[in-house]
Amino acid sequence: MITTELTIRKVGNSMSVTFPKELLNKLRVSEGEKIYLTETPEGILISAYDPAFAEAMEAYAEGSSKYRNTLHKLAQ
Repeated sequence: MITTELTIRKVGNSMSVTFPKELLNKLRVSEGEKIYLTETPEGILISAYDPAFAEAMEAYAEGSSKYRNTLHKLAQ
């Protein structure tokens, strides 16, 4: 496991953290994109993975399977 130390800095009335380029490359994100922080029993997970989007896609997959014939007819 690799540990990266980041420093919190004051920017105006907010706080900021700057991520090294190598870490951003590993997350596969760039300026303007969102990252997600998820609290886990082990600590905070930082990821480009959106759990809400994954949940929505899971619901879609379930619905599309259940209503496959109906969706096929609607697509025509």
